Amino acid sequence: MDGPTQRPVVGAAMTVELLPAYQDWLFEHGGRDLELQDPVSHEVLDGDWGPLVRQVRSVLASYQGRLGIHGPYDGLWMASFDPFVRRMVAERYRQALEFAAEVGASHMVIHSPFLFFGHPQMAHAPSNGLEREIGFVHDTLETVLPLARNLGLTLVIENIRDTNPAPLRALVRSFDSEHVRMSLDVGHAYLMQQQGGPSPDQWVLEAGKLLAHLHLQDSDGLLDRHWPPGEGQVNWRALFRALARIETRPRLILEVHHEHLPTAIRWLVDQGMAC
Repeated sequence: MDGPTQRPVVGAAMTVELLPAYQDWLFEHGGRDLELQDPVSHEVLDGDWGPLVRQVRSVLASYQGRLGIHGPYDGLWMASFDPFVRRMVAERYRQALEFAAEVGASHMVIHSPFLFFGHPQMAHAPSNGLEREIGFVHDTLETVLPLARNLGLTLVIENIRDTNPAPLRALVRSFDSEHVRMSLDVGHAYLMQQQGGPSPDQWVLEAGKLLAHLHLQDSDGLLDRHWPPGEGQVNWRALFRALARIETRPRLILEVHHEHLPTAIRWLVDQGMAC
């Protein structure tokens, strides 16, 4: 990253109502990565989201960047033991994919099923039920993945309370599909680093070519803060050095509180890490 032309280009996650305020910025560099957050809400998915779609199409009429959505997640554990719950999760994902299809999205974020319980090296290990958990996720996504594939959309599975990249990496590999990839939330990784997990930059290297998406947010290691980079304790230089070492070009999405998005953009630019 010796010059501005070699700096990675960052994008952002936001709701549809914020698009007009960031329209010019989003169109820079041939189109920054963008993630729409509205489909996380059951009120949006169960309601009339036609007006939201029309607004997206209007504001992004000539947008050439990589567009995605954040899928629903509240209470949706896709590795549930209960087949009824797995069907419910699949239905919510299907609803979100309908929204994604209407706006022309090419990725959807869903949450990792590996909720930490136990020592970081033992939780969700092959000797401790990993194969069964992966089987439950395959059952949940049995009807979801073909729909995503038909839409040309990739499901990116985001680390949540994962303290070890290995289970999530094994899950993604088990699908043997370019339409299932890993997502790294930097703040989540740093938070779980305090519980014995690897640093965010190590997550990048462990994921390698499976890494298709990042949420960029900072933390003090105590809570999931979603602070702008530079306001917490994440080693951002190490993270961007790691990103420069992998073969792929993952989507780089600032996921901070919207009122702090200008601060986040300015800090990364001023530090010479991104543009």
